[in-house]
Amino acid sequence: MRRSLLAGLRVHSNCATIYRNTSNKTVRRELSASAVMSDKFKLPARYGAGEKSVWVEYIQLAAEYKPAVNLGQGFPDYHAPDHVTKALANVATGENPLFNQYTRGFGHLRLVQNLAKLYSPLVGKELDPINEILVTNGAYEALFSAILGHVDEGDEVIIIEPFFDCYEFMIKSAGGVPKFIPLKPKPSQDGKEMTSADWVLDEKELASLFGSRTKMLILNTPHNPVGKVFTAQELQTLADLCKKHNVLCISDEVYEWMVYKPHKHIRIATLPGMWERTITIGSAGKTFSVTGWKTGWAYGPADLMRNLQVVHQNCVYTCCTPIQEAVARSLEFELARYDSPECYFFSLAEELVSKRDYLVKILKENGFKPVVPDGGYFVMADWTKLENKIDLSTEPDRNKDYRFTKKFAKEAGILTIPPTAFYSADHRHVGESYTRFCFIKKDENLQLTEKLLKEWNAKKN
Repeated sequence: MRRSLLAGLRVHSNCATIYRNTSNKTVRRELSASAVMSDKFKLPARYGAGEKSVWVEYIQLAAEYKPAVNLGQGFPDYHAPDHVTKALANVATGENPLFNQYTRGFGHLRLVQNLAKLYSPLVGKELDPINEILVTNGAYEALFSAILGHVDEGDEVIIIEPFFDCYEFMIKSAGGVPKFIPLKPKPSQDGKEMTSADWVLDEKELASLFGSRTKMLILNTPHNPVGKVFTAQELQTLADLCKKHNVLCISDEVYEWMVYKPHKHIRIATLPGMWERTITIGSAGKTFSVTGWKTGWAYGPADLMRNLQVVHQNCVYTCCTPIQEAVARSLEFELARYDSPECYFFSLAEELVSKRDYLVKILKENGFKPVVPDGGYFVMADWTKLENKIDLSTEPDRNKDYRFTKKFAKEAGILTIPPTAFYSADHRHVGESYTRFCFIKKDENLQLTEKLLKEWNAKKN
C-alpha cells in the first residue's frame, strides 16, 4: 500500500499531493512536505531512537530545580594547579602566533614527546611518540577512534558493568555486538564496611563470553563508578582470556593517578603478551583537573594505532593547539618534580582521600551504605534504608534509582547520578539500589552536603 501511494506522489513547494482512483473517482489528499520528508530523513537506525543520555537529562534537571550542591557530574568545582592554567594563558597570549593555529593532526609534537617520556618507563617500553601515541578530543574521542577503528559488523565486544555509557553506543554504531558481564558485590557481612574490592567478576561467566567472534574487551581501571582498582590477579585472568582468544583490550585508565594507598594501579599493557594487543587511554582533563579542556590520548603498538589514526583524521582531524601546548608544558613541569611528593600525579590522590573519607562518613551517618572506593573520585552508596522516607510514586521513571535521585535532588537539594544508566537492560537490577556521589568538590560543598543531609533526614523523622 505504501509503495502504491508514493508512486502517485507529486511534491509542490510546501505540500505533497497524492492521487488515486477509487470506484472511478479521483481522491485528492494533501500531505505536508514535512510529513513526507520525516520518514526519509529520520535518525539512522544505528543511533536507536535518539534517547537523551543521563548527562543531558540530569543537567536539565539541575537547571530546572537548581539543587544546592551538585555531586552528580564528575568534575572538580575548584581550581586546577596554577602552573596548568597559567600555561594556557601564556600560550594563548605569547609571542608565537602558531600556537593559535592548526598543529600536527595526530598530536602536537611537544605533547606526544612528553607523553612518551611519561609513559615509557611506566610500561617498560620506549614509546614512539609519532606512531604509538594519538592525541584526541578528550578520552571520549580516544574511545570512539579505538572502537570505530577496530570493530566491524558482527564483532562482539565484552563490556564490564557498570560502564561509561558511551561504550555500548559506540559499539553498536560500529555494527558490533556488546556482551555484558557485571561486577557483583560479594554478600555483605554484618558490620563490615564494603569496599570497591568487594565487587568482582564471576570467572566462569566471564570465560563463557569469549569466543570466535569476540574482537575486543573494554577494561576500566580504576573503575567508574565503583572505584575498583583491578588487582594483578584479576588483570592476569583478563589477559589470559584475551591471549587465548586473540582479543584486543581497550584499557580506559583515565583515573590512573587517583588510587588510594595501599592500592596500586597496574597497567594491563605491562603484563606478558599484552602490549601487542592493548590500547591504553588517558586524559589530561582527569590528570590535571581540567575536564573542560577535552584533551585525551591513546597509546599502543603502531599497527593497532594506525586504525585509530584513520578514524581520527576523518573525524576531528586535529585538536586544539594552545591546549595541547599547555598540557605539554604542564607535563614537563610535573616530570621535573616526579620524585617529589608535590608532584600533582601523586599529590592529587593524597588530596582526595580526605574528601573520600569525609563523604563516606556523612553518608553512613545519614542512612546510606557507601562502597568505599579504592580509586577514582566517586562513591556508590546503597540508599535502600531510606526508601521508607521518600515517596517515589510521583516520579514516572522505570528504574528506582532514577526515581530516587530525582526526588532526592528536589527534596534534599543534592544532585547525584543513577547507576542503572551504566548497565545493560538485563543487569540494571544490580545497580538499582545505589546512587553515585562525586567527591572531587570544594570542602565547603561537601560540608554543605552534610548539612543538607541532616536537614532532610530531620524532616523525615
